Amino acid sequence: MARRFDHLGDAEVFVIVVEQGSLTAAAVALGTTPSVISRAIARLETRLGNQLLRRTTRRLGLTEAGQLYLEQARAAFALFDEAERTVQGRAGTLAGRVRLSVPTTYGHYRLPEKLARFSREHPQVHIELNISNRNVDLVAEGFDLAVRLGALPDSGLAARRLEDAALCMVASPDYLRRVGTPTRREQLAEHACIPFVMPSSGRIAPWLFREDGRDLEWTPPDRLTVSDDVLGVVSLASGGAGICQTYDFIADGHLREGRLVEVLPQLRGRSRPFSLIYAPHRRLSAASRALIDSLSKSGEAVAG
Repeated sequence: MARRFDHLGDAEVFVIVVEQGSLTAAAVALGTTPSVISRAIARLETRLGNQLLRRTTRRLGLTEAGQLYLEQARAAFALFDEAERTVQGRAGTLAGRVRLSVPTTYGHYRLPEKLARFSREHPQVHIELNISNRNVDLVAEGFDLAVRLGALPDSGLAARRLEDAALCMVASPDYLRRVGTPTRREQLAEHACIPFVMPSSGRIAPWLFREDGRDLEWTPPDRLTVSDDVLGVVSLASGGAGICQTYDFIADGHLREGRLVEVLPQLRGRSRPFSLIYAPHRRLSAASRALIDSLSKSGEAVAG
């Protein structure tokens, strides 16, 4: 039996386009591109056999059919919201499905404990977890939430700061025995450094230092680079290939077990932020909202 309402995502996009006033503004609000929004509207108009929007160079207007559909769609989504609250309140438990995308660093080292706690508290919530260093398109790919690393662009997405992850430099004891331990920042240029190539730009990610109260950025040489999976720099460093910069939460276990040794601890003091992002104008399920609160705890909402 074919699904009767597989177009609801397109209908929701249509409502948000009207609320935002343009395809571009809706794309920003939903964390996607205007072309994705345009295709969603086109699919909906084809399904309904009616033009819903009048597009001109200066403004976006509703046709008579569009105005009628908008009113009915808003009423339908309000009923969905009410039905969800009613059923969840009656059952006394949270239920639903949440699609979450996270980078490898957070997915392997930070998320497991947090997600285990959430699953114990809400066993009826099904979580589809994508672990990847690719920045997914929340709307086009159907994700509810995503964890992003670094400063967020002014994208219109809502964000909750999860943490500012402290950075350190590490190398294996074997490497330091063979090559020697640097004692000054300037000596790093003489060592085998293992930088990561950022997928968004194709450039080497700079290493962040704090020296004598000053914040510094240094680009390591590219004799050996890692792309796609940032955890590769730690694996290579553990195997004796050189020095890498990584997060304390990744290095801690390696340091305790003696596989890695911290290098130049006097350059500590810098961090990179991890944030949980979502489209603020998209109707989030109660399960998504609960997961946002659980993962961010007391984190404050910030503009993305």
